[in-house]
Amino acid sequence: MRRLLLASLTSALLVFLASGSGSLLRALAQAPAAGTPPRSAAAEPPAATKAPAANEDGHSLVDIVLAGGWVGHTIILLSIVALALVIDHVWTIRASVLMPPQLADKVQAALAAGQYGQADQFCRLQPSVLAAVLEAGISEVDGGWPASEKAMEDMIAEQSARLFRKIEYLSVIGNIAPMLGLLGTVIGMVVAFRQVAITQGAARAADLAEGIYLALVTTVEGLIVAIPALGVFAIFRNRVDQLIAEVAYASQHAFGPIRHTRAPTSSRKTVIAPPPLEGRG
Repeated sequence: MRRLLLASLTSALLVFLASGSGSLLRALAQAPAAGTPPRSAAAEPPAATKAPAANEDGHSLVDIVLAGGWVGHTIILLSIVALALVIDHVWTIRASVLMPPQLADKVQAALAAGQYGQADQFCRLQPSVLAAVLEAGISEVDGGWPASEKAMEDMIAEQSARLFRKIEYLSVIGNIAPMLGLLGTVIGMVVAFRQVAITQGAARAADLAEGIYLALVTTVEGLIVAIPALGVFAIFRNRVDQLIAEVAYASQHAFGPIRHTRAPTSSRKTVIAPPPLEGRG
């Protein structure tokens, strides 16, 4: 399922890039320089002698994206992975998925009736974070409320760590993308200064443009990927915190009958009969 989603996103991105939707960039490329007076209608060259359009002389969106080289391509791949992760998290990290409706109430009713097997069956029929926590508590119900509570706390910690590991990839992408952009910046500057070294300081601006262009493109691509990735990671981190707290409350509510009626076996007092009195006749 996730592989299919990733392949679909890759195809959609390629179609978007191939569409050549660089109208804004073309407009900027065709705009006259500052301080240049507008040309009159008489000075306008005929249509047959006009300069080629922006998308024909290397100023389209596709050309700008491809100008980043292999570093830019890696950043684009990270953006696709980040988008796939966001879609997956939006679909799976929800209250209705982590806490199926009515599950806590069903388990509470079964525990109140002493039907522990049925309560465990309810959890198995609706696998989720809440179900895993409730199953852990039911498995220790013979030890009383303290044993069940400890088992549920351990399971909540385990499920919380699992969810945080799941969203941690967005943070990794958000930190790697600008580092890749910085790598592209360094490579671009190396290319530019190499031209200076080859020409022994006589390099023109046109000779340095390619390296500086690569540096700027990769820097922008890295920031464009990193900023949304880190922002979305913060949103999902807060959502996981909130949902885990709700799972803990729901599990405590479901085990209300056990908490109020059952005591641990070790805490039950054993009444020892007094020894028989001897010497009485």
